[in-house]
Amino acid sequence: MTTQRPKGRGAKPPIVLIANGPNLNLLGRREPAVYGKASLADIERACRKRAQGLGLGIDFRQSNQEGDLVDWIQGRMGQGGGIIINAGAYSHSSIAILDALTAVNLPVIEVHLSQIHRREPFRHHSYVSRVADGVILGLGAQGYELALDAIARLIAKREDA
Repeated sequence: MTTQRPKGRGAKPPIVLIANGPNLNLLGRREPAVYGKASLADIERACRKRAQGLGLGIDFRQSNQEGDLVDWIQGRMGQGGGIIINAGAYSHSSIAILDALTAVNLPVIEVHLSQIHRREPFRHHSYVSRVADGVILGLGAQGYELALDAIARLIAKREDA
């Protein structure tokens, strides 16, 4: 997908927050049979390349702290763009992240590297999914690039509305 962004001289591209939750800093080393061999740095590089081709900017972050994720999400309020989130284990437990995503009223795509519905029952539920415009799971690191494609379309749709 190719976009015509940014429009006009000095126009800035929409920014997409890509927020990564607990233990994602261990990608490539933690259970590679489940999460794949790509490191978070590998995923960030691929996302930057894809975002550039889509005319998007990205703010790529990771934290093991729930409050950091909430602060980053709230920081996007009124800024436009969108949010891609892999909240990790917080997907299954964080009402605070759900509330923050609801409050900012931006397009949201949830990403999971593994197919959570084929895993332990406690992983089958996601609070993030309740507010997400779409969920990409089970496709490994490629899921982030697909999420960028989807968020670009959602942002463009809002801009055209």
